[in-house]
Amino acid sequence: MPDATPQPFTIHVPDEVLDDLDRRLASVRWPDQAPGEAWTFGIPVEVMRQVVSYWRDGYDWRAREAAMNAWPNFVTTAAGEQVHFLHVRSPEPDATPLVLTHGWPGSFVEFLDVLGPLSDPVAHGGDAADAFHVVVPSMPGYGFSGPTVTEGVDSKRVADAVAELMAQLGYDRYVAQGGDWGAIVTRHLGESYADRLLGVHFNMLFAFPAADDPDPMGGVTDAELARFGAAAERISDGTGYMAIQSTKPQTLSYGLTDSPTALAAWILEKFQVWSDLDEGGLEATYGWDRLLDNVMAYWVTGTAGSAARLYAESRRAGTAADQPWAGRVDVPTGYSHQPYELMQTPRAWADKKYRIVHWNEQERGGHFACMERPEQFVADLREFNRVLAALD
Repeated sequence: MPDATPQPFTIHVPDEVLDDLDRRLASVRWPDQAPGEAWTFGIPVEVMRQVVSYWRDGYDWRAREAAMNAWPNFVTTAAGEQVHFLHVRSPEPDATPLVLTHGWPGSFVEFLDVLGPLSDPVAHGGDAADAFHVVVPSMPGYGFSGPTVTEGVDSKRVADAVAELMAQLGYDRYVAQGGDWGAIVTRHLGESYADRLLGVHFNMLFAFPAADDPDPMGGVTDAELARFGAAAERISDGTGYMAIQSTKPQTLSYGLTDSPTALAAWILEKFQVWSDLDEGGLEATYGWDRLLDNVMAYWVTGTAGSAARLYAESRRAGTAADQPWAGRVDVPTGYSHQPYELMQTPRAWADKKYRIVHWNEQERGGHFACMERPEQFVADLREFNRVLAALD
């Protein structure tokens, strides 16, 4: 049993950090706008001017900070790194332990709007049997976990940290959920810590045919093939960030750490192009406050560089998202398919790599499933947990 003891933590950004942010936002050196259709070359100047204006004059960090601190925050040491996390215990004593792991360019902020419904369903018009004890870690190197301090913090080390954290909290069996890097971390948990897991749930599923598969397209439907093709177009035009973060994240970190506008543009462009947006775009789908909460998790902690470093460390370790994986997850697996997700994994591929017991085709949804469609996210997790209960 790990000997680290989680300690209560209060988010408090010093006034001088906020004053410095305001000065930087007041003196942005704006680039020219590329001619042609908006978004063709990246996030438009007009959009970023709107973001910066709201950030300076409408966004209230102290109020947002207080709302985050209304949930129980803690820090601990796990797998040799500091880990910040939220731990929201349900009032229902028989609630199912659940750990939610974010990805990039997300943070623990992605899950703030579902903490109440997941932990206390009765207070939100639900059934007590659907309650969860919810743990939301900030991955090492992200947000209030702070920059990583050791070499080799790849996706497997992050999974080790999550498993150690859950052991510290006394959870012997639990459900793990993730998307993006969180999906890779959750896959590692399902493979390496299967004896501790009741099940794993994904909103992004990584499963590629093996190199020696004699019929890799066997069982793939025409509809799945069409979705795969459409997603491939989005991937080909939207993964340049991965190339630089997987090779030279230190060089990139100077701009993202020095300029809040650069950081926000780097992050918000992904929310634009990876989301199944409502009419009205980013603001209508997410709201500037929640989007800036997420950006601030990187800015005030100076973790843009260490967060990007996860890509390079994982690639060097052979645990990156797009690298071959010869393993298999045999714990019960649930998948909430998002029609606008980048990774459109056919069911036939998934069945070869996971023990699928729950597969739900959603009508709407993109990469940031929880933050984008929180009610849908909660409903699917509850449904998955009922499936798990029926397996016992």
